[in-house]
Amino acid sequence: MKLKYLVFTCIFLISGFCLSAQETTSNSFGNGIINSVAKDSSFSIKFGARFQSLYISNWKNSELEGFKSESSNFLIRRARLKFNGFAYSPKLEYKIELGLSNRDISGASKFTSDAPRYVLDAVLKWNFYENFVLWAGQAKLPGNRERVVSSGNLQFVDRSLLNGQFNIDRDLGLQLHHKIDLGNQVVIKEAFALSQGEGRNVVTGNLGGYQYTGRLEVLPFGEFKDYSEASLERYETPKLAMGVTYDYNDKAVKTRSNMGEYMFTENGLHRTDITTFFADFMFKYKAISVLGEFAHRDADNPIAIEEDGTPTGAVVNVGNSFNLQAGYLLDNNIEFVGRFTNVHETIAGAHFPNLNQYTLGVSKYISKHKLKVQTDISFNDNPDPGMNQVVYRLQVDLHL
Repeated sequence: MKLKYLVFTCIFLISGFCLSAQETTSNSFGNGIINSVAKDSSFSIKFGARFQSLYISNWKNSELEGFKSESSNFLIRRARLKFNGFAYSPKLEYKIELGLSNRDISGASKFTSDAPRYVLDAVLKWNFYENFVLWAGQAKLPGNRERVVSSGNLQFVDRSLLNGQFNIDRDLGLQLHHKIDLGNQVVIKEAFALSQGEGRNVVTGNLGGYQYTGRLEVLPFGEFKDYSEASLERYETPKLAMGVTYDYNDKAVKTRSNMGEYMFTENGLHRTDITTFFADFMFKYKAISVLGEFAHRDADNPIAIEEDGTPTGAVVNVGNSFNLQAGYLLDNNIEFVGRFTNVHETIAGAHFPNLNQYTLGVSKYISKHKLKVQTDISFNDNPDPGMNQVVYRLQVDLHL
């Protein structure tokens, strides 16, 4: 379906709903364009839209000329439509999120019927018993904290290199989420996922084995907004969330588990078992926020080879990464942030360099995360001085 027809269909359905539905709504900025509940309470819908307008500029080191401008451009980083609510019963929730920008829908291949990947999320969440919630559909896997945080709730312009190389993103399948309240504010959360293992919008069936993901979190001082960066809530007591994730992708066919490039061979696809481990924490207290993450990835046979043993050139991104970032929020809702990220390949040929990245940024929260202006500058310190890079970014983020 062409993009214009998709957008027209969404607008048509929303307009029809507004004309015919019995509404109970108290809309305000940032709380959705439409926020309605049926008169008989049999369903609800909340519709919202958001986009990020980005300017980015790169400078690369040259032995003769020092840092020289390499590229600069304006782009729409993300543009999305979001629908969520409940159907039939408040215990059965749904979420649909569609991506419209070029970067949102990129990645088409024969495994997606050569179609743009418009669908980001399409998932049902059934609270079938006490604190047990079963998810079915396409959604983010319970991976590293930074990835599960919405791209609209970040304290930098975008996520770190750790996330860029090691995250496990979205996939199709089932998830089971559970929460235990141990008293004295201590909360434990568990999540388990069984997914296809090739990422979102794949239509050709399972190419390898399945992907298995488990996550455990401990919140020793009670629940808080641990999946939203920046200390916009200004908690008067310390808040902490700690989590670990283990992911096993059986007979994976991509260089980054369920992401990256397919590992083609002359006779099909290279398959290998890939494991990914994450450990992370989020701390908030008054104006201070701190996020830390560690990632490790390994594979049984990381180098793709032909039947005669010749390498194809495809290599699994095996390695380690560490990310630490912190921010301080002033009374006028201007936040100063800093981030250090290290990525390290453990096998030659992995598609990312060994480097340290240092980032400084400033954000102005006009209406918390719903309307903000963010800017940051990064220095990529590469073992090869000729590959050192400076990246500057400026972004406006709007949520309706």
